[in-house]
Amino acid sequence: MQWVLLAAGITAVLGLTAMNVYSLYTLRNSSIESERKSKQIQVAEFADQVRYRFLYPFNGLGSENMETLEENYRQDGQFPEGFRDIMYKASKDSIFEHIYYIPASSQACQNQEELLIFEEENRQFAETTRYKPAICEGFGIAQTRMKALINEYRFNNKVLFDTNRGIYIALINQSNRSVFGYLAMPIDKQYMINGFLKPILKEKFGQGESPALTVWLRDWTIDEIIASSDSSKTYNRDEIQFRQEFPDLFDYWRLYASVNEESFTAAARPSLLLNLSILGVALIFLIGAMLFLFITARRERALAERQSGFLANVTHELKTPLAVMQAAGENLADGRVDNQERLQTYGSHIYSEAVRLRKMIEKLLNVAKADAGESFIHPRPVAINALLHQFVAEHQSFIKDKGFTLETSIPDAMPMVMLDKSSLNTIVSNLANNAVKYSINNKFLGIYLSHKGKDIILEVKDHGIGISNKAIKHIFEKFYREEDPLKAKTKGYGLGLSIVKNLVELNNGTINVSSSKERGSTFTVTFPALPEDELQPSKQTPQPNSIKNPQPHVS
Repeated sequence: MQWVLLAAGITAVLGLTAMNVYSLYTLRNSSIESERKSKQIQVAEFADQVRYRFLYPFNGLGSENMETLEENYRQDGQFPEGFRDIMYKASKDSIFEHIYYIPASSQACQNQEELLIFEEENRQFAETTRYKPAICEGFGIAQTRMKALINEYRFNNKVLFDTNRGIYIALINQSNRSVFGYLAMPIDKQYMINGFLKPILKEKFGQGESPALTVWLRDWTIDEIIASSDSSKTYNRDEIQFRQEFPDLFDYWRLYASVNEESFTAAARPSLLLNLSILGVALIFLIGAMLFLFITARRERALAERQSGFLANVTHELKTPLAVMQAAGENLADGRVDNQERLQTYGSHIYSEAVRLRKMIEKLLNVAKADAGESFIHPRPVAINALLHQFVAEHQSFIKDKGFTLETSIPDAMPMVMLDKSSLNTIVSNLANNAVKYSINNKFLGIYLSHKGKDIILEVKDHGIGISNKAIKHIFEKFYREEDPLKAKTKGYGLGLSIVKNLVELNNGTINVSSSKERGSTFTVTFPALPEDELQPSKQTPQPNSIKNPQPHVS
């Protein structure tokens, strides 16, 4: 169930993260699309702005009374002063070459006769024969268009464009639904392109080192680029995202736009990367927290199970010596034992069980002190080889009685080590006892001491049942015992190696183990030797039963 819940939790977190990443990229793409549409609107607004540029000089014309204008022209051959003021302002605009007036009924173009041209100096229309044939061509086109529009049109003037050559304004008398004349304004093409369109294109769309939009003004009939917002970029039909026509203006000219999406993505990238980074960090922390809680829960559960087994085991182990001591004590107290030999036997049982009980209690106390962080060691410079000689001498008989072959290699001359004597005895005793307990057929115990560089290395080796790869990383944990049939039958609390590791580390050492199933184990303990200037070779006087050969010795 724990695994199922963990998998469900991680799946949910990954799913939510994937949705957030998808949302971020969707938002990014939406932003880019929104920017693209915004640029398209900008181009459309620019087209309207260009169109308005040709119309604003004639502001005020819509408020003129066309019936009065027509009447004044018929009577005097001229227009009222207000109308002429509008014409004067328009004539000052460099985009127009001249302003002509052509009565709707005039046959001047057909007969190549005079037209009326507005003269700025006297603010009057005067006859002239100096006009381009294009004026009459545009006039004919304007007349044709107005014939189709006049019956439905509700304003007093109508602006008509003759491609990119000129502007015509039909003056409409709404009282009788008729056009009584046309204003014709030929466009100065050079000024329109070089003095107006090119500068305004660059001003509007060519700002910055890498503009988000490049716009070309192209004459599609002759495939010619008239103007561009960025002269460094070449027009490429495949890169065009959209095109824009001028409403009622420049019939053969169109705006072609290429959106530089890299500028959009570059602008959106920092925000996207920041959001993805925050999301990634949050994901790592969240999954890490879930895994930490899961692992902690499993460890706590395993530790609780081990503690429960330990309590049951240690309770049983404590009861055994107490029961033996109680039974022996009762027999002695009742006076039923009067034989000297039996008295000695009972005393020996009570003593051995008391020693056993004391060792168990000491082991538990050491664990409790270690958990409380209390230091119960007293390190001092010692001759580790002498201590090992002493240990071997004291335990050699016990090891032999168990049927073990003991092999040792303990040099007489070794550097001094800062070490607690009691700790070393506990370390070696626990490792040797483990070797004895977990060896079945090949009963072998090896104790080796060597000096390599700045380290003193102690090895305890056996040819026992070994440790599995799965268990080897847990054997130094408290209460841990590998689930093995032999180990399950062997008395123990899962504390020995934990105590050994703790004592080794308290003495500034390290411990490692190498093992394989059915081939035995080797525990390697390393202690730092005292500095060279403090080293004093220790040639210990051999103990009565110590093994002193520097070469491996088998007994």
